[in-house]
Amino acid sequence: MEYQDIAIGLDVGTTKIVAMVGRRNEYNKIEILGIGRSKSIGVHRGVVNNITQTIEAIREAVSEAEQSSGLKIKEVIVGIAGQHIRSLQHNDYITRLDFENVISQKDIQKLIDQVHKLVMQPGEEIIHVLPQEYKVDSQAEIREPIGMYGSRLEANFHVVVGQISSIRNIGRCVKAAGLNLSGMTLEPLASAEAVLSTEEREAGVALVDIGGGTTDIAIFKDNIIRHTAVIPFGGNVITENIKTDCLIIERQAELLKIKFGSAWPGENKETEIVCIPGLRGRDPKEISLKHLSQIIHTRVCEILEQVNVEIKNYGNEEQKKRLIAGLVMTGGGSQLKHVRPLTEYITGMDVRIGYSNEHIAGDENGLISNPEYATSIGLVIKGLDDKKKYLCTTADMGHKYGHDENFEFISTKFYDKNRRLNYDEDHKKKKNKTKSKSFLEIWADKFRQILNDSE
Repeated sequence: MEYQDIAIGLDVGTTKIVAMVGRRNEYNKIEILGIGRSKSIGVHRGVVNNITQTIEAIREAVSEAEQSSGLKIKEVIVGIAGQHIRSLQHNDYITRLDFENVISQKDIQKLIDQVHKLVMQPGEEIIHVLPQEYKVDSQAEIREPIGMYGSRLEANFHVVVGQISSIRNIGRCVKAAGLNLSGMTLEPLASAEAVLSTEEREAGVALVDIGGGTTDIAIFKDNIIRHTAVIPFGGNVITENIKTDCLIIERQAELLKIKFGSAWPGENKETEIVCIPGLRGRDPKEISLKHLSQIIHTRVCEILEQVNVEIKNYGNEEQKKRLIAGLVMTGGGSQLKHVRPLTEYITGMDVRIGYSNEHIAGDENGLISNPEYATSIGLVIKGLDDKKKYLCTTADMGHKYGHDENFEFISTKFYDKNRRLNYDEDHKKKKNKTKSKSFLEIWADKFRQILNDSE
């Protein structure tokens, strides 16, 4: 098998931090080379609130991923979420003076750059500028304007905004952990890469990622991102309620939720009891499964009602905006028993649980394609797609093996160190000069400048 470029996704979540190393095989499937996981104790609802603890957790997850993959990790792509994230719709245009020439990528980039200059609320920064439909002169609903003639280029944009301080804190944790930041992407967009099909995006679908601290929503229609939102509630709210109502410790509450919990309390009888070991020197505690399910049901209903509000805000009740493919649930919270029928009941939409198995190679046990790793896998996919755009590939160089300066091999498990070949630096510089920057590259440069200014 030819050596492929490698990407590392770093999911900095509320309950866990996951570092995942992956590459594409000859069948264009993602082969997971290594995975590292650590408990996240410095992040609350997607926002870093303890720099030191978060740095240590990142180092622990990355170290475990290095051991399982045989790679020395130097660069990661990070997911960003949290209750500070918001989105808005914006319309903008440019007037082309050279209208006798066709519209090029340069014109589109100029329009995107203009949107990046929008004045946000104090302390906010634009994370993503995602073009939707274009309009050239009087012709509307254009998906790809490149190659067309026109003097006025207009577009609708979906703009994702976050707090500068929260973005900087994540970046600082990554840098302090000894890693380079290749890019950031909104976590629901990463999860969508892992679990949604092209047909679902085209027909119209709402992705709901129930994580530990937040519930992330991404709505697609006509293969275009239409709406994003972050609800500041997730699985941790359910665990906290079980802990408070049943008077037990958090670890016991989490185990109760996973092993015996249900989002539909009607199936449990009053006589069904589970016994929890007491703390040192104390009697065991008996908990009714019906009462446990009622607690979970109440909290899940609150989350799903908020999801329903966001879907209505998008405009699902309009015939033109109808989400034909319904709703796809992923994340750790989607594994709660009976959460799918409850979601169908509340939203009135068809629902399925989103797994990443169609993208993953060699996952016979289904451990990696588990919904709780959807964001991590999506980040790996995004990282690999970015590398296709930015770096020389092995095919360009005509070599069997490629070398990426962001990785140092520490074993011969996947690579023969003696046969490693360096890139032709002159060729790379020449290629970089002729290549126009994409809006992701420009945003990455801008983000790095923010980090440098804060030091």
